[in-house]
Amino acid sequence: MKSVTRNVRDAGQKDFCRTFDSLCGRFSRWEIWSDFVVMSAIAISNTVDHTNAKVREKTYKKIASKYKTAALERFAEMLAAVVTGMDNNPDQDFLGELYMSLELGNDHAGQFFTPYSVGRCMAEITGTDLKARIERDGWVSVNDPACGAGALLVALANDCRRQGINYQTSVLFTAQDIDYTAGLMCYLQLSLLGCPGYVTIANTLTHPQTCLDRRGLIPRPGENIWYTPFYFRDVWQYRRIAAQMELLFSLTEKQDTQVTSKLKTQDEQAAQSPLPLKETKAGQLTLF
Repeated sequence: MKSVTRNVRDAGQKDFCRTFDSLCGRFSRWEIWSDFVVMSAIAISNTVDHTNAKVREKTYKKIASKYKTAALERFAEMLAAVVTGMDNNPDQDFLGELYMSLELGNDHAGQFFTPYSVGRCMAEITGTDLKARIERDGWVSVNDPACGAGALLVALANDCRRQGINYQTSVLFTAQDIDYTAGLMCYLQLSLLGCPGYVTIANTLTHPQTCLDRRGLIPRPGENIWYTPFYFRDVWQYRRIAAQMELLFSLTEKQDTQVTSKLKTQDEQAAQSPLPLKETKAGQLTLF
């Protein structure tokens, strides 16, 4: 069996790879990786997202039923390695680098994730006016429509930290990816970094992520959306309530405008159209 621990640079990644290698054999490397990511994401999601918890719990149990207790304990050790690795060094694309080191991108779908150094450069270019915008608007939202493992958003979170910006209360992170496993890798990393936001699993070209409000706080229902734990912090809950109120008032105003416009049109038509004239038996014209 091929070991890739020599290709990784981080102690946490090495611990992860050793445990990962010990699980491979009965199941393919890709299946082990995918099952780990999905079960870990569900474990985090179900603590906060009670709407989707029942369905996702069924998925978790279905996956877990394939493994013995000892193997499931190793999955827990892998998650612990991710937590420890990201805690010791948050300024990295921990899962994305592992994914490429394990050659899962090539084996599975020909995927090549953006290197974290490139993502960091892009984040620094994009985030030059973040402080000014937050001071003006209270908070900002950022979106990556093809997020992969989330390198760009992770880099932006770390750039906020370097600028002295508390991204946990001032930045809403939203992302989308067509690949289920890759999207949940992004979800895991955003959740572990304490980034408030959500990840949508869908095709960005045919089903782009859309929201009910103008700033992206309330995504449209019915989509495969994964909310991070920090999305449910009080500060973001208050902002969602404000967005819902704004949405309600704008809808009411729109309905009032439509009714007024309709009545005005009817009045204009009545004023422009001549009243019909009737003729009495005596030949006299009358309006009644």
